[in-house]
Amino acid sequence: MKDVLISQDQIREKVQELGESITADYQGKSPLLVGILRGAVVVLSDLMRTVDLPCDIDFMDISSYGTGTTSSGVVRILKDLEEDITGRHVLIVEDIIDSGLTLSYLRRALLSRDPASLEIVSMLSKPSRRKVELPVKYLGFEIPDEFVVGYGLDYAGAYRNLPDICIVDPDNDPATPETARG
Repeated sequence: MKDVLISQDQIREKVQELGESITADYQGKSPLLVGILRGAVVVLSDLMRTVDLPCDIDFMDISSYGTGTTSSGVVRILKDLEEDITGRHVLIVEDIIDSGLTLSYLRRALLSRDPASLEIVSMLSKPSRRKVELPVKYLGFEIPDEFVVGYGLDYAGAYRNLPDICIVDPDNDPATPETARG
């Protein structure tokens, strides 16, 4: 059973608010929105439509989870950027920040490429799990230490398509990835 933590209406309002803030902060610039695959695809898709500026998008695929529910601590870049970010205003778009270790690694790697600026946008943050502090400029919601799915977030590949962000107990969830995709 999944309990709704954040409704699709709350998400829609927050994405609009984040887009308006980014639009105001980047007037006269063309930011590059970098979505972290796969979870941030939904966030990035909605967010870029609320940013009233010319902007580019690119993607990175970073792994530290495998198929489990907690970070392995080993960060691997599975897909790197296509765009050169030297001198660009870059916004890393994430679905959720948990321990912060993966994003901290990614942030350092991107800063070494000399962007004009580098900021973080995250729909969710679990501050109680943080091991590394990060400067998150644009944050949707802080959430408790619960396992969440929906709005791009998954459990073993399932539930990404839920319109709400829901709490799920992976140990008591009868759905397998195959049945959850339905």
